[in-house]
Amino acid sequence: MVPNYTISEKTQHFLGLEEQYGAHNYHPLPVVLTRGEGVFVWDVDGKRYYDFLSGYSAVNQGHCHPKIVAALVEQASKLTLTSRAFYSDLLAEYTQYITRYFGYDKVLPMNTGVEAVETALKLCRKWAYMVKGIPENKAKIIVCSDNFHGRTLNVVSFSTDPVARKNFGPYMPGYEVIPFNNLPALEKALQDPNVAGFMVEPIQGEAGVKVPDEGYLSNARQYCADANVLFIADEIQTGLARTGLMLACDHENVRPDILILGKALSGGMLPVSAVLADDEIMLTIKPGEHGSTYGGNPLACKVAMAALEILRTEKMAENAVKMGELLRKGIEDIQSPFINLVRGKGLLNAIVIDHPHEDAAWELCLALKENGLLAKPTHGDKIRFAPPLVINASQINDCVSIIKKSLETLS
Repeated sequence: MVPNYTISEKTQHFLGLEEQYGAHNYHPLPVVLTRGEGVFVWDVDGKRYYDFLSGYSAVNQGHCHPKIVAALVEQASKLTLTSRAFYSDLLAEYTQYITRYFGYDKVLPMNTGVEAVETALKLCRKWAYMVKGIPENKAKIIVCSDNFHGRTLNVVSFSTDPVARKNFGPYMPGYEVIPFNNLPALEKALQDPNVAGFMVEPIQGEAGVKVPDEGYLSNARQYCADANVLFIADEIQTGLARTGLMLACDHENVRPDILILGKALSGGMLPVSAVLADDEIMLTIKPGEHGSTYGGNPLACKVAMAALEILRTEKMAENAVKMGELLRKGIEDIQSPFINLVRGKGLLNAIVIDHPHEDAAWELCLALKENGLLAKPTHGDKIRFAPPLVINASQINDCVSIIKKSLETLS
């Protein structure tokens, strides 16, 4: 397996501080980062790494993109927060910008991804009672097994991950879990007249980049329309050029009734998320029924507009297509006996490790780290490869060489 390596005194100092004073709700790789630029990050000892996680796709535009940094600094010196008790010029401009960008009537700005998910679920329920006419407290929302929409008490109520769920009950009612990428199961679930919505990740990222069959999303969208049920797309990880189009739903020309965005909406600068929908849905929420102190703050609005503009002007979706194909082919050409499967779309990719050692994926990530590439296992035997969308062909080829060298440490 991975050769023994030593952790520097400086690195150990920071690891010790966090171990002693921080909650133990994550299990990071033993690397302490202090700087980032483009596709690279540097640790406290000055070692450079390729970032193949991109903050779980929050850093699509690359670390510290100068145009986003400039927007952040400019606005930070003017006005950062008003609360929604008052209007701000930046929120007004941002609402126009993002709704035109994605083609919706309205946006509800939030901060974190799971806040946006909660917002979408509340909107769906409110629409169910006010518009569809479902009896009070009877609305049901369909979700998929192996989903990852966050870790609030409500969201873990419909998670199928035992780690996320255990000992956090009692759970919120009103959800039905069906298999992902299973149209007959969806069709059957939609027969219940009290179904208000179907929420789905176009590609299940946390589950190991599970790409559904072609036609799944478009057919699911049509099934929902026929049943007068809202199609809710969680594009927090799959959206914003990551899969080769602005939204993963765009691959099948699907327009969600409710669109959830986050992560790269700020280019990794600060928490920014958004829920987009048309008036029939969005205007069911009245003053005082939902909100956020920081949601739609001027700083976030300025940064989000810069982040969205860069995705288009620098053609990051187009680059994701080309570099994703190069990456997948490069890994497949390694022909390692320990890679069971290579899958993905654009620059959202994963490999599935086939090895008798249950910690092989973790050990491989340690080897990758030693060789200058940072990635993280998910669900035990899967490793996501999702670098910033600014990566070029030379860098992809370099990373494939690192992956090949690291795989040779497995035995």
